Amino acid sequence: MAKVQQDQTPPEEGGVVEKPRKGATGRGLKRVREPSKPSKFAVVLHNDNYTPMEFVVFVLQEIFGHPFERAERIMLAVHTDGMGVAGIYHFEIAEQKAYDTVEEAQQNQYPLKVTIEEIA
Repeated sequence: MAKVQQDQTPPEEGGVVEKPRKGATGRGLKRVREPSKPSKFAVVLHNDNYTPMEFVVFVLQEIFGHPFERAERIMLAVHTDGMGVAGIYHFEIAEQKAYDTVEEAQQNQYPLKVTIEEIA
């Protein structure tokens, strides 16, 4: 009688079948975690006493692509609430839009503050 090694099952019809590796499922496939969905980030504009409302509306239209009415509503939220969400994006896009907004504000000599906040 043939000696069977410990990591092998008895031969089936003349062949040798290996056991699944430790941590593998019964079919011999490894378990893989489901990838998590990418986080979303809000680009937030903050109110200050120097940046004109018209400039904020301009930025919201040009950089964030909002129509005039929506840009005006966001600008009023910034003015009355102290901050307003300009848009929600993946991190890289939010970072680029925030950078573009700050660059535009600096070129026009306005101290507009822009932050990126992760949405839970």
